[in-house]
Amino acid sequence: MDLIYQKQVTLANGRMMPQLGLGVYKMTNPEETLSAITYALEVGYRAIDTAAIYENEEETGEAIVYSGIPRDQLFITSKVWNTDQGYDETLRAFEKSLKKLKLDYLDLYLTHWPVAGKYQDTYKAIERLYEEKLIRATGVSNHHIHHLEEILARAAVPPMVNQIELHPLLTQVPLRSFCQQHGIQITSWSPLARGRILSDETLVEIGRAHGKTPAQVIIRWHLQNGLLAIPKSVTKERIKENASIADFALTQEEMLRIGALNKNERTGTNPEKYDEA
Repeated sequence: MDLIYQKQVTLANGRMMPQLGLGVYKMTNPEETLSAITYALEVGYRAIDTAAIYENEEETGEAIVYSGIPRDQLFITSKVWNTDQGYDETLRAFEKSLKKLKLDYLDLYLTHWPVAGKYQDTYKAIERLYEEKLIRATGVSNHHIHHLEEILARAAVPPMVNQIELHPLLTQVPLRSFCQQHGIQITSWSPLARGRILSDETLVEIGRAHGKTPAQVIIRWHLQNGLLAIPKSVTKERIKENASIADFALTQEEMLRIGALNKNERTGTNPEKYDEA
């Protein structure tokens, strides 16, 4: 039985996006990165999430070519970094990313952080890329409600995805509700809270009941909440383990217990930092 989780969600424009993907943040060793992505594609992953600042778009592109998987079966995401934001700057940054990835188009392109005074123009450039069919879906990352409200007030094409830090210690319920109301799909980055909660008694107990690891329980929690998740790992065992979650489901009680772990605690930067003048 193939236990690799393959479910997709439908974005606002009708495009299908895998609910589970491989995040490649902090994969800085070229050989290690190429090996990890290649293996993930071999075992069934079809979504890869990279960014210009990760400095591994070239390795991502090499792994895609090596895989031999038809392009239309893959979902590739990248992001424009803060120092490249602005309308014209974003268009130029996109061209560089596309060249490094050896692709003709991206499935999703995101503003990495809401840099004050620039993120609206950055999103306008993303809209243009969408209109020119160089990307298949539009999105942002690390945007709070007020950032989204400002973009929605001007956008001809609303963002289809908002990628944010989200895990049982930071459940982001108000932001999730806002995005759901506006047809914006959420992708959870740092879905495992950078490993800080893998020894939590609640997660260990629930995992034991299903014969699963705490990491698998957490990822399943994300997916059953209708979220996208992009756990990162460079080890083959962990890459496969993270996706081997199609053979169990959490009960409603278990979902509530995991959600109750929330402490509004971040492992990364608060997006408000990038909203400062």
